Amino acid sequence: MTRPLLWIALSLPVIAAVAAFGFHRLPGEMRDFEVYWTAAARALDAEPLYRPADGHYQFKYLPAFAVLSAPVALLPLAAAKAAWFVLSAALLPLLIWLAIGILPARRRSALILTVVLVVAMAKFYGHELVLGQVNLLFAVVAAAGILMMRHGRDAAAAGLFIAAVAVKPYALLLLPWLVVVRGRTAAITAAAGLVAVLVLPAVHYGVEGAIDLHREWWTTAAGSTAPNLTNNDNVSIAGMSAKWLGAGRTAATVAVISGVALAAVAVLTIMRRRGLEQAEALEGAMLLTLIPLLSPQGWDYAFLVATPAIALLANHDDRLPGWLRALTWAAVATIGLSLYDLMGRERYAAFMSWSVITVCFLVVVAALVSLRLRRVA
Repeated sequence: MTRPLLWIALSLPVIAAVAAFGFHRLPGEMRDFEVYWTAAARALDAEPLYRPADGHYQFKYLPAFAVLSAPVALLPLAAAKAAWFVLSAALLPLLIWLAIGILPARRRSALILTVVLVVAMAKFYGHELVLGQVNLLFAVVAAAGILMMRHGRDAAAAGLFIAAVAVKPYALLLLPWLVVVRGRTAAITAAAGLVAVLVLPAVHYGVEGAIDLHREWWTTAAGSTAPNLTNNDNVSIAGMSAKWLGAGRTAATVAVISGVALAAVAVLTIMRRRGLEQAEALEGAMLLTLIPLLSPQGWDYAFLVATPAIALLANHDDRLPGWLRALTWAAVATIGLSLYDLMGRERYAAFMSWSVITVCFLVVVAALVSLRLRRVA
């Protein structure tokens, strides 16, 4: 991986410079980052984080994230936005390098894999930058944890997964997997890390204040789910069910059954790891891909966390059955080329309302399962 690492590292200054230039062309954007900056400022002054008056832009992350982000509020909003935009752009090549680096055996050149990733995922990367989201940070930290598992550094992997939980609670999905396949050391580190994440807000808010904040977080997260299910940009299984069947009990039941089925598929896939070397790559890639599908508030740009999965499929596509190989590439092409600018407002709105992106990533999951069943990865 030395040559790809050097190639990507050399691109960092260029990407950062382009990002810094491009930021000035995004006035009024990075609206999600404003939510983080506001929460950081509130945490700095030990003020309430979860306020219904914030409406759609209400803070929905764990209290620990606001506390860890508190230093950001020391910068004026405009300067903080510029810094985060450049940093996020710099995280892009790092994510691509990690996605290639965790492959069990590289069979395609780094250049080919990078081109596939950029074509397939560019719209998610771009949306992430415009919103000022933290999915790139989340994906980099989680992928780094998978890489640490590959190298047998279980405590480091657990620490990175806990850091990912602090950024976005979705990373909790990775912890049972880590504990089951790695055992006591990982379990102890993960447990200690979770306690630290829960206790951290007490530094600013005191013990009772921290308990109240976690209650408010749960209320906010649960209460904001249902209204977002039929949003065109919601790519979760729950969102697909609500859009296809109409919001209600039937759609909720189908979503729960589908979610349990996907979780069962993941468990069975992990159980088939016996005798495989570096099985972590496929398993980690699958779990990351499942996060936007299983989270009721999975937005389309969150699928950038599936970057390792796309890299793995591009690397091993010739080991898939012919029909599934064709279907997988059709799904990847659909993901990458379904652009608002190409399709136009009405066609793109209809496309997203049909949850086609969700179906495409279900094909990606099926292809990963096929590789495991064929003992490829």
